[in-house]
Amino acid sequence: MNRPLLFVDVDGPLNPYAAKPERRPDGYTTLRVPQNGAQGDDRGLSSRRRPLRVWLNPGHGRILLQLGFELCWATTWLDDANRWIAPVLGLPELPFVGFGDALLRERPDGVHWKTGPLVNYANGRPFAWVDDEQSELDQTYMTAHHQGPGLLHHVNPRIGLRESDFHALADFARSLNTSRTTG
Repeated sequence: MNRPLLFVDVDGPLNPYAAKPERRPDGYTTLRVPQNGAQGDDRGLSSRRRPLRVWLNPGHGRILLQLGFELCWATTWLDDANRWIAPVLGLPELPFVGFGDALLRERPDGVHWKTGPLVNYANGRPFAWVDDEQSELDQTYMTAHHQGPGLLHHVNPRIGLRESDFHALADFARSLNTSRTTG
């Protein structure tokens, strides 16, 4: 059986963009991405602006690879995550969700614009999604529209992924393995 999917957002979980701007978190390195180099940059900044500052913890890639998931980008960086983010983290090229017409479009029901496309991409396959923008509305949507197990795991964008987050993801993956062997 296939491993569950882990949808990974960049800004928030991997890049704690909301941390104090003058204080890079311990264990993180600074990456400078030209504004025109990140097509997924949702800030609408022109290429004449300063490069985008991204903080990444190189150790996170190794941990993500050991969790028992098939990794997939779920970010406005789209395939640029493979160009800029993956090499710093030591990740291979990963598939990404393209989002189509949903990209950055607010929904009238309050469900995050990523939620429907992620549920569709998973197509009933178990998944976890780490992001800093999910709400109870997204959980309700997933429960109603996804046929398999799912975990929406919120990450604080001021601190990014922490050991407790990795434990929660590993526990979810283990629970799926246990239910497959006992079911």
